[in-house]
Amino acid sequence: MSKETRGRRSRQKSTGRTAPPEVRRAQLIEATIDSIAKYGLSGTTMSTVTQIAGLSQGIANFHFRSKKNMLCEALRFLAEEPHGMWKSQLANSGLTSAGKLLAIVDAHFHPKVCNPRKLAVWYGFFGEPVHRETYRELVRDIDSERWQVSLDLCRTICDEGGYGSVDPESVMRNLEALYDGFFLNILIYPDMFSPEEAKQLIRNFLARAFPGHFGQSAS
Repeated sequence: MSKETRGRRSRQKSTGRTAPPEVRRAQLIEATIDSIAKYGLSGTTMSTVTQIAGLSQGIANFHFRSKKNMLCEALRFLAEEPHGMWKSQLANSGLTSAGKLLAIVDAHFHPKVCNPRKLAVWYGFFGEPVHRETYRELVRDIDSERWQVSLDLCRTICDEGGYGSVDPESVMRNLEALYDGFFLNILIYPDMFSPEEAKQLIRNFLARAFPGHFGQSAS
């Protein structure tokens, strides 16, 4: 058991019966993530989640009504986490277009977001056909917004740097593929591949596409 998990369970035990509803809900979502990481989507039940959270099944039923709702809320939480990070960064008017694109990249690989425990949830939804449509429905708007904002930034960078031969949409398709590939590497080989390496490799890719904007980021 990791130090992070021990700390989380200690907090759960100390607040389980006295915490307000929003805290209990957060505890259950965290426990759902833990359960999926350990047992997978099919092996996760109300019982496994409440056992991890140290709460009664009645509390879980009160907040989520069903296992499906509980899984959906865990996925929604994970989707909104990086979304909130990069949205807040982009509100910084001092960032350049390149800085804004890197803020979106870095949000994907923030330690709170990008770790085997949470990536297991994403790939659980990706891998099981019965849950794939649920994934698309829940995160379609967030994915579409990220794509469009990133694409607009790539177009702006092309205009700023005079990169006439660069296709912004091609850059974005490659960028999306890099996200997914690096997530899988971090999930499967956490001791061999890190989020920091992923960020640097993406900077290297962007430096090749937009050398005037990212050239100093490459190593």
